[in-house]
Amino acid sequence: MKFSPTLRTALLAGFAAAFLGAGLPAQASITIANTRVIYNAPDKEVTVRLSNAGTAPALVQSWLDKGDPSASPSNIELPFVITPPVARVDPGKGQTLRILHTGGALPQDRESVFYLNVLEIPPKAADADGANKLQLAFRSRIKFFFRPQGLAGTAQEAPAKLRWKRLQNGQQMLLEVTNPTAFHVSLALIEVTGGARFDDGVMVGPGQTLRVALNGAASGAPGGSVHYRAISDYGGAIEGTAALP
Repeated sequence: MKFSPTLRTALLAGFAAAFLGAGLPAQASITIANTRVIYNAPDKEVTVRLSNAGTAPALVQSWLDKGDPSASPSNIELPFVITPPVARVDPGKGQTLRILHTGGALPQDRESVFYLNVLEIPPKAADADGANKLQLAFRSRIKFFFRPQGLAGTAQEAPAKLRWKRLQNGQQMLLEVTNPTAFHVSLALIEVTGGARFDDGVMVGPGQTLRVALNGAASGAPGGSVHYRAISDYGGAIEGTAALP
């Protein structure tokens, strides 16, 4: 899949907006119904609903990436097809994306994670001829999980199976978290006894061990507990508490 010159220009404008957008009174019109997409292997396809809440039509381009947000869609090879890859969505209307697995090899003993990109290109302003104007393109990017059949346990249960360990790096307190499950666990909040916390968001993949640096003071005594907030398949919160060794 390749960008036309117009799309490439709009995409560059979107990247510029990431730096300038804080001071610009603009917002995306296209919204995605999902906060994440789950593709269960036995399914023939999965659908994602887009809606245009704006007052003008928008051109939308959609693609998947492997985790590099700067990768060009034309250079990404994945065993999935999105239809339609480009669509016009009129104001107040919607568009359903169909994502199909083409049968390419993916791990069968754990989830795989990709990212769904939805790039919104607004129409050219009617009075834009001869004027110096910045036309903004907005990109939304959400997680896309491919879930093989027959995995042990469930994604809902996975956060409770995380293993936690307290570490100290000088004055900095760290937490080591290990995920022994076959599912990715996205953590929105980590907080330990004494008030130290991490709320920047982190995802722990199957079999992965990560270390996160906590902000704020924490109890220096052994023991205590960690409170976490994970994100469910439906974008809801899974709250839990685990003892710290």
